[in-house]
Amino acid sequence: MVRRIIEIDQEKCNGCGACAAACHEGAIGMVDGKARLLRDDYCDGLGDCLPTCPTGAITFVEREAAAYDEAAVQAKKAAACSGGCPGSATRTLHPAPAAPAAPGTEGPVSRLMQWPVQIKLLPVEAPFYQGAKLLIAADCTAFSRADFHERFMRGRITLIGCPKLDEGDYAEKLTEILRRNDIREVLVVRMEVPCCGGIQRAAETALQRSGKFIPWQVVTLGRDGNILD
Repeated sequence: MVRRIIEIDQEKCNGCGACAAACHEGAIGMVDGKARLLRDDYCDGLGDCLPTCPTGAITFVEREAAAYDEAAVQAKKAAACSGGCPGSATRTLHPAPAAPAAPGTEGPVSRLMQWPVQIKLLPVEAPFYQGAKLLIAADCTAFSRADFHERFMRGRITLIGCPKLDEGDYAEKLTEILRRNDIREVLVVRMEVPCCGGIQRAAETALQRSGKFIPWQVVTLGRDGNILD
């Protein structure tokens, strides 16, 4: 089949290994000091490896390639992480209930429901997506309001990113997350600054491409944390 897949320019590759570390599917490996695409069927074509390459050696191409084999990738991950991969392994978290805290331990309660949270690190399928409400938030938003956990994260799966600092487009991964999972609604929280529009546009594009009708809302925060709309 002809599909989109990565290509690595061996002349530009400096052998840093950043792309191999960023490839969650294990499609990229280091061979003789250079990055190589080891297996076509391990490459999902979403390009998490692209923004990590300091020399621009990785690009997308359309060519004849084996179909992405998600079952094989998951089996490989399970075998490799049988002892646990704490850095990027997905976890469903169970935040403490909003019950009165014990004397002397009063304080805010975390509403984070899953790990990881960065869009670049999140898988396109995971148990915590099923029947979930999504919060797609720009990185800075959580620092603008002291009540961010309670007001926006509570009861939602949190996906964060910065369209200005992260290279690449979130739209493709967000599309797959919406398409492959039972998502109930989407809340986008962004800052008023123009560059934050990238995360809103990515979410809107993903909603359109998903082929599903999913209720959604955008909340824009001012630099002082006030809700503007």
